[in-house]
Amino acid sequence: MSITQSTPSAALPTALVTGGSRGIGRAIAQTLARDGFQVFLTYVSRPEEAEQTVAEIVAAGGQARAFALNVGDSAAVADFFAAEIKDKVDLAVLVNNAGITKDGFLVRMKDEDFDKVLAVNLRGAFVCTREAAKTMSRNRKGRIINISSVVGQMGNAGQINYASAKAGLLGLTKSCAKELASRQITVNAVAPGFIETDMTANLNDDVRASYVESIPLKRMGEAQDVAEAVAFLASDRAAYITGQVLAVNGGMYC
Repeated sequence: MSITQSTPSAALPTALVTGGSRGIGRAIAQTLARDGFQVFLTYVSRPEEAEQTVAEIVAAGGQARAFALNVGDSAAVADFFAAEIKDKVDLAVLVNNAGITKDGFLVRMKDEDFDKVLAVNLRGAFVCTREAAKTMSRNRKGRIINISSVVGQMGNAGQINYASAKAGLLGLTKSCAKELASRQITVNAVAPGFIETDMTANLNDDVRASYVESIPLKRMGEAQDVAEAVAFLASDRAAYITGQVLAVNGGMYC
């Protein structure tokens, strides 16, 4: 299913943002649209938020479409690329942002909770990257940007699965960068720190205060901070940058 509020253009460069309906993904989608990309964004739940994001992009003069897609379903991802991307648009940018959490301590974590998080956060990025690379390789250009996390760099108690997936994205980034460089495709990662999103909104005051205390800049980041880093890596200004991890964390992990 797609939510369409602008006519897709074969002429405009297209940026595909997975998990682009809210939070960091929404900010990324809006910022890339601001920078002249036609934005395709995916969502799994809350279609009304995807519709709102598309409407805001269109109201600002941009082009956008939203698609229901579970990146943890490899067959669905392949079908989506065949139906909506291949030979239909100029796929210039892929942002692997889709992610879920199933937090819990090691000794109580269920196998299925570990597997679900890796299926979406890591394997989903792998499958989307594989499909995007086929199109970008033919065009001999492209930008792939993986949204990792400071948790993938430093670990976090109670998030064994999430940290493993986000750390895995860093290895995926560096390996893909080496494989795809000959096709003029850059692959980089952005590793946000603690950002004001739906995922952090439920933190109690004591936990929030402890996180802020650990950040040298003494504040939580904003989704737009991450979006601007992604926009840089998606631009021509970053043409000679690949295989790198750009930390957007207020200095909490250097």
